[in-house]
Amino acid sequence: MTVEKSPLYGGEANRRITIRDLRTAKERGERWPMLTAYDMYTAEIFDQAGIPVLLVGDSAGNNVYAHTDTIPVTIEEMMPLARAVVRSAKRALVVCDLPFGSYQIGSEQALATSIQVMKETGVQAVKLEGGLPAVDSVHRIVEAGIPVMAHVGFTPQSVNAIGGYRVQGRGAQGEDLLTAALALEKAGAFSIVLEMVAADVAAEITKRLSIPVIGIGAGPDCDAQVLVWQDMAGMRSGAMPRFVKAYGDLRAGLTSAAKAFAEDVTTGQFPGEEHTYR
Repeated sequence: MTVEKSPLYGGEANRRITIRDLRTAKERGERWPMLTAYDMYTAEIFDQAGIPVLLVGDSAGNNVYAHTDTIPVTIEEMMPLARAVVRSAKRALVVCDLPFGSYQIGSEQALATSIQVMKETGVQAVKLEGGLPAVDSVHRIVEAGIPVMAHVGFTPQSVNAIGGYRVQGRGAQGEDLLTAALALEKAGAFSIVLEMVAADVAAEITKRLSIPVIGIGAGPDCDAQVLVWQDMAGMRSGAMPRFVKAYGDLRAGLTSAAKAFAEDVTTGQFPGEEHTYR
C-alpha cells in the first residue's frame, strides 16, 4: 500500500501537521491555506479537504455569537469551540485565538491563559494580536513550550483604537510593521498573520522573515492565506471586505433546502412512507 505524502506535511498524510512542517514549507516556497473553524462539521470537512491549519478565531464573535465585532468574546466561550475542532480534525494543526481581555494585562496573564487553553482544549498553538507591546508575552509563552502565532496590521481587537476597518502599513507605518514583525519573530513566534496590510509592505515582511507569513487582505506575496470560512463559502450576507473571495454560495443552498423542507411539511409530503416506522 502506498502512503500518500505531501511536501507540506513532511511525511505521512495521516499524522498531525506541526509548526516544523510549516517552516519547511516556507523554505521550499510552498504556499498553503488556512481557514477558521468553530464546530465539528466544518473542522472535519476542511481537514479532509487538506487544509493544513485551522484557526479557532475570536471571529466567532461576528460569526457564531452574533456580536458586531470580536471584543465581547470570552475565553470561556472560545474553549468549547476549540475542543470541538480538535476532536474533529485529525491532520490539521489547530490554533486558538486568545480573546480580548485574556492577555492584555501582561505576560503573566498571557501565559496563564495560554496554559489553560492548551491543557483544556488540546490545540497545538495559540494566537494573539499586537505588535511591539505583545513581544514580551510572546517570548514568555514560547519559553514555556507553547507555540504562538502572532498577528499585526489591522488587529480586530483594537478596532476602536484604530478608528475602524482601515488598511495598515501605508507610508511611514510600513517600517513600524516590519520592526514589529521582526521583533515577534525574534521573540519566538512560529508564524505571523498580516491583516489588511498594503501589499508592498506585506511582500517585504514576507521576504525578511524566516517564519511563515499568513495574509488576509495583505496581497499575493505572503506564504499563506487565511479567510473566515463563512466568507469563503458564501454563507454571510451583506457587503464583503475587498479581500474576500467567495468560493461557493452556501447561504443560497441552505435557504433553498429550508424552503423545500417547509414546503414538504406544510403540504404533507414529509414525512413520507419511507421515513415512517411501522
